[in-house]
Amino acid sequence: MEPLDLIGWAGSCLLVWSLLQNRLLRLRALNLVGCLVLIGFNAAVGVWPMVGLNVVLALINIWYLVKMLATRHDEKTYQVVEVRTDDGFLAHLLHRHRADIERFTPGFTPERLTGHDQSAFLVVNGDEVAGVVAFHMAGNGVAQVDLDYVTERYRDFTPGEFVFRRSRYFIDRGCRTVLTPPGMRTPYYDRLGFRRSGESYVLELTA
Repeated sequence: MEPLDLIGWAGSCLLVWSLLQNRLLRLRALNLVGCLVLIGFNAAVGVWPMVGLNVVLALINIWYLVKMLATRHDEKTYQVVEVRTDDGFLAHLLHRHRADIERFTPGFTPERLTGHDQSAFLVVNGDEVAGVVAFHMAGNGVAQVDLDYVTERYRDFTPGEFVFRRSRYFIDRGCRTVLTPPGMRTPYYDRLGFRRSGESYVLELTA
């Protein structure tokens, strides 16, 4: 097999692999790379209709990537919706994603949300759920987060910032400090101004 053929196969494999991704940003980025590789390959062998097709696909991917990156911190893109901890839709989400939740937040179970001092929020993008945050008051103005879960499609983003940084939900409830679940895997809190404290992260709130 000629080296040029290997480049063509590599580009095709990247396109196929990109379509298997659940994470939106990763899907678009891999698809763009695959298109660029195939543009070069098809130009080298003189298959101009395929060059044109991949140029169009590359431009579409670039447009979506720019839009995603430009709106990832936009309050108009993500909204925070408070729900009851015994809400049926919340129970459905926790059950549907239970295995994934346990992977990132070991020890969490939906039964932990039965206390009277529990609160829960959904982070939504349009009519699609991007994440779930649940916490309870631990005393002395401390909000103990029990669950901070981001669905796989939005895992390249940080929708939790719209609960912790872009809203007054904690402050309006008399919270001065936010404490994250201990031992949470692949946390993103350092990007939101949290500081590490043992196995958890701490955010000091300001009015």
